[in-house]
Amino acid sequence: MPPQVSNGETDELFTVTADYLRKRLTPELSQPKVAIICGSGLGGLVDTLEETDKVEFLYEEIPGFVSSTVPGHAGKLAFGLLGENKMPTVIMVGRFHFYEGYNLNQITFPIRIFKLLGVEILIVTGAAGSLREEFATGDIGVLSDHISIPGFSGINPLIGPNLTTFGPRFPALSDAYDYDLRVKAFKAARKLNFTTGSIKEAIYCFLGGPSYETRAEARFLNSMGGDVVGMSTVPEIIVAKHCGIKVLGLILVTNQVIRNKAKSADPMDYQQMMNYQDEKPVNHEEVIALGVLKALDMKNLIKTIIELI
Repeated sequence: MPPQVSNGETDELFTVTADYLRKRLTPELSQPKVAIICGSGLGGLVDTLEETDKVEFLYEEIPGFVSSTVPGHAGKLAFGLLGENKMPTVIMVGRFHFYEGYNLNQITFPIRIFKLLGVEILIVTGAAGSLREEFATGDIGVLSDHISIPGFSGINPLIGPNLTTFGPRFPALSDAYDYDLRVKAFKAARKLNFTTGSIKEAIYCFLGGPSYETRAEARFLNSMGGDVVGMSTVPEIIVAKHCGIKVLGLILVTNQVIRNKAKSADPMDYQQMMNYQDEKPVNHEEVIALGVLKALDMKNLIKTIIELI
């Protein structure tokens, strides 16, 4: 089994992993300019790469990589050329999550490998629930900011000795989401004739998972200014920003988060009991299904964005 990165990760393992990949790729593919991370149900993005040049690696084969254990995440790294401009690109078909039991160093390890390979732009995709009525199921959110709830309690991928070869001790995140890339996302959507309002800027709330948020938690996140909520994305973005990689976040809204209060059991609250409308809780299978359904829109959007770069 390849060596696995731990809390005591070293520069040596980053170098070992980058060299392992370079030796198995053509010179063109060994220096990708764009990296894409596929979220739940969005693994079909790998089909945007030209088949004649594509090279794939299972995560288990790559030194330092852990395994993706979540349904809807294939668990492989693919290199190839994307778009009319034949952009050298690397795609993570499935990501790692905190709730799988991995630490944040393991989750974000691939980002630093991308930096060593020459990646300049990271496009992060994912599925999320809507905290606001204006974000309908099937909409795409272009991330402009995030709220990291685990970060409030010190759960941050940059905790520990600073890796000075990658970035500064105290990186700013106020500009984590690159403005020019966000502009290109909306230009691409217009070029593809997306329905007006189906793509909009969003603030992402990061929770650890794997349980979905409670009703009270959803109301709290809504009151904080959150638009969508999910269980990934933010650790990768923090490390990408630390490495000096430009970031674009694209989130597919897969469900409406339940925010109304639960049905009252208090007989004195008769009015609420009579007017209460039950809502079906979200499940992961539905999230994956919608991701697959909307994968073509996301694939076309990302391909067009890259052609605008």
